[in-house]
Amino acid sequence: MGILAEASNDLPAAMRTISVDSDEYMKMRTGEGPLAPLPRETDDLAWLFYTSGTTGRPKGVMLSHGNLVAMTLCYLADVDSATPNDASLYAAPISHGAGLYHFPHIRMGGRHVIPESRGFDPDEVLNLGRQLDNVVMFAAPTMVRRLVDAAKKRGEDGEGIRTIVYGGGPMYLADIREAIATLGQRFVQIYGQGESPMTITSLSREWHKATHHPRYLERLASVGPAQSVMSVRITGADGTPLPSGETGEVEAKGTAVMLGYWNNPKANAETLKDGWLRTGDVGRLDEDGFLTLSDRSKDVIISGGTNIYPREVEEALLTHADVREVSAIGVPDPDWGEIVVACVVLEDGAPSDDARLDAHCLTSIARFKRPKRYVYLDALPKNNYGKVLKTELRAMMGKG
Repeated sequence: MGILAEASNDLPAAMRTISVDSDEYMKMRTGEGPLAPLPRETDDLAWLFYTSGTTGRPKGVMLSHGNLVAMTLCYLADVDSATPNDASLYAAPISHGAGLYHFPHIRMGGRHVIPESRGFDPDEVLNLGRQLDNVVMFAAPTMVRRLVDAAKKRGEDGEGIRTIVYGGGPMYLADIREAIATLGQRFVQIYGQGESPMTITSLSREWHKATHHPRYLERLASVGPAQSVMSVRITGADGTPLPSGETGEVEAKGTAVMLGYWNNPKANAETLKDGWLRTGDVGRLDEDGFLTLSDRSKDVIISGGTNIYPREVEEALLTHADVREVSAIGVPDPDWGEIVVACVVLEDGAPSDDARLDAHCLTSIARFKRPKRYVYLDALPKNNYGKVLKTELRAMMGKG
């Protein structure tokens, strides 16, 4: 606090740092404080949001007041309602998605709950659901998987949890189907980045429920259509927009897109093109505007001159009963350029059997896409947000 107080001496009076232990702060809490709200404009900087840095050094995303208002209104329009009776549970890091979603609940005067564990404990979350009721929370897909495992072990269905908004990484079709079967229709998916916070697309609760739709599983594997303030397109290597059904880079445009990166004009020039945000993600749009993601562009494996999307390999392996988690990566190879290596975490007691996994892959994906090598691990390396760190896996394979 001393460093912050010292730095605040150079700021205007309305922007001073005030300690929560000070008399001045206590007067403000009791209504005696002299400070009035500081007028702000739509394009004024509100927040420096640092990216997770899973594929490179974290960058400071400049989010404006207008960006945060757009995100908040999109939550209410495209994700979920917010009421004074809600208990917003922060079991994921507040520095990212969970924290960004506090705005709708502050606006509606809802409750804000930080678990005693100060982190994600699936049993604690299930207990809090029963205790608090009307719980809403943001969770990374790996957290959803752990919550489902805990609920199955306890013979529970997530009573008291109204909404689980999931995102921040790939949610595999097998995992979301199991989650719905175990916990019921409590799910909404969002796709966003720090550069367009939580706001690129959403797959609503209604679409999760639409089991009789002829393309239900295809839609469930997607991340939904563009949110209310956004436009989404797919572009080729030359930046030309592609028609529906073709795979390319996902680009997004709208009032939620960042002002730019803090002190990083090179990254700004590379990422923002005529107002369009180049996400670095690969995907395709169907004729109805539903976006299905393949992978990060940096993770696409080029083997024998052909693009192989790791997620397709991962989806195939996760339908095997012995596979708990998997991450597919490309490893340099003198003959093929790269080969597919599957880093697999098995279910407890399951045998490591390359031939069985290989045969299973061949039932659902082309022969040339199957892994050339299987590596069995006790756990996949992840950051504190639950994202698999493929950079670390590639480094591990390089040392091996």
